[in-house]
Amino acid sequence: MTGRRDVIKAGLAIAGMQSMGALAAQQKTAPKEEEPKKPLPPLATKTIPSTGERLAVIGVGTNNYSPVTADERAARREVLAGLTAAGASVIDTAPAYRQSEEVIGELLADIGNRNQAFIATKVTADGDQLERGVAMIDESLRRLKTNVLDLVQIHSLNGVGVLFPHLFERKKKGQIRYVGITTSSSGQHDRMVELINSQALDFIQVDYSLANRAAADKVLPAALNKRVAVLVNLPFGGRRDGNLFSRVGNAGLPDWVDEIGVGSWGQFFLKYVVSHPAVTVAIPGMTKPSHLEDNLAAARGRMPDASMRARMEKYWDQNFGG
Repeated sequence: MTGRRDVIKAGLAIAGMQSMGALAAQQKTAPKEEEPKKPLPPLATKTIPSTGERLAVIGVGTNNYSPVTADERAARREVLAGLTAAGASVIDTAPAYRQSEEVIGELLADIGNRNQAFIATKVTADGDQLERGVAMIDESLRRLKTNVLDLVQIHSLNGVGVLFPHLFERKKKGQIRYVGITTSSSGQHDRMVELINSQALDFIQVDYSLANRAAADKVLPAALNKRVAVLVNLPFGGRRDGNLFSRVGNAGLPDWVDEIGVGSWGQFFLKYVVSHPAVTVAIPGMTKPSHLEDNLAAARGRMPDASMRARMEKYWDQNFGG
């Protein structure tokens, strides 16, 4: 009997050791639970002065929304879906941007987020022929698969004389929510100021960046004074000032950008633009989800104040200007 009890005890001890070993192995190989991610700060928003409607300060420019492969189309779909999912809304397009309007219309219908999007498109009237502009607007409605355009802008001030009465009439009928004008040329800034002061505009769209600050001389102050919303094109540079990313090359960010939560040059450029008191929304081009994530980060956290903006300008001028 004693021998039998000893055997049983030994067996139980071995079984216990095996169980402990198995448990240790399981604990060693079991994946650790990931810590919950901290919620992102909300996107900064600004109001459209004519109505008080608020828009996130980063939107998307879609000049390059004519994908040629399925992968390119899928990436653009992710951008448009992610934009509204994050709480942003402005999608700027134009009939002149090849298939941009048609692609956007199809993708928004597929995603099902048209009601969360703020669609801004453009119109022109070459030779002041109103019928051309009317046909262009009708075609934009068809391509974008919508009954109402959030914003229609007279592109490069082409046809303002004949288009303004028509746009304001469509606005009264509820076919257009807002009316605006655009330029991406500093040579048209004086004319834009005249129109800001003489027309009942809801929006202007103008070229402005850290390297191209001409709009800050007259256009932005005029818009602020007349309570006109401002979209900014070319926030990463353009024809006049060159691509800002190519100008900084491999240079690192200055240490002091931590004060405004900047983690990339793109965020540096965008925070400078949208922190101007007159600017409502910047519309950088972006065709990949990684672009969207980085650009939206510029709408989060602390924004540069006047002192920081001056510091950013000085740093740019001393290191990359000329």
